[in-house]
Amino acid sequence: MAKKSRRNRQSREEQNVHTMFEKEKWHPLDTEIDQRRDKKYVKNVTPRSEGQATLMEAIKEYSLCMAIGPAGTGKTYLAITAAVQALQAGEVERIILTRPAMEAGESLGFLPGDMHEKMAPYLRPLYDSLGDRMGGKAVRKLIEDGTIEIAPVGFMRGRTLNNAFVVIDEAQNCTYAQIKMIVSRLGWNSTMVITGDPDQSDLLDGMSGLADIAKRLGALSGIGVVQLTPQDIVRHPLVSEMLGVL
Repeated sequence: MAKKSRRNRQSREEQNVHTMFEKEKWHPLDTEIDQRRDKKYVKNVTPRSEGQATLMEAIKEYSLCMAIGPAGTGKTYLAITAAVQALQAGEVERIILTRPAMEAGESLGFLPGDMHEKMAPYLRPLYDSLGDRMGGKAVRKLIEDGTIEIAPVGFMRGRTLNNAFVVIDEAQNCTYAQIKMIVSRLGWNSTMVITGDPDQSDLLDGMSGLADIAKRLGALSGIGVVQLTPQDIVRHPLVSEMLGVL
């Protein structure tokens, strides 16, 4: 009788336990992004300002391009757009996305999962841009087969990036030594785009190397450095006004 009672109690407890995630593994492009973005995604992108047009032409012309400017000017989106176009046209074999794992003034603490899952919160803007351009399911498939690679900045050391389109986002959170290391990874038949806003660095004063690197590389004829302005901001009109006084 006691054994039967224990079995009944255990059965009731199991029925009351529910897993937080239905699937075995979580992925940043699951469910909502898959369903929302595969219904319709952007196929053609046109510049919405003179600065954006200049940036798009610079990415086509130079193997290394730097997009420097305030938030909301489309730096990341245009870089991802160019990467997707190059991949779909067969100009490169893979897309490599990297971003410093820097938190904007707050600590997220320990993050569970593998490297992709740990980096997902920091790379969400890149996932969103990829989803807009290709659809979530297509992006997920390309990530799983390695065509799209997500990696922290620190994992770039020692590599030669051939036949790739490389996007380094939020480079204002990289030190001078980190950006120097990253640009020296550029290999044959590759394009690299570095984006960032020196005025929004989360590093301590004087640690960001983006502005200094942009100034030095801007003197070289084979590198494009595009300076975007508040007039190129394509978010809510208030963003441009607020950034002008903050």
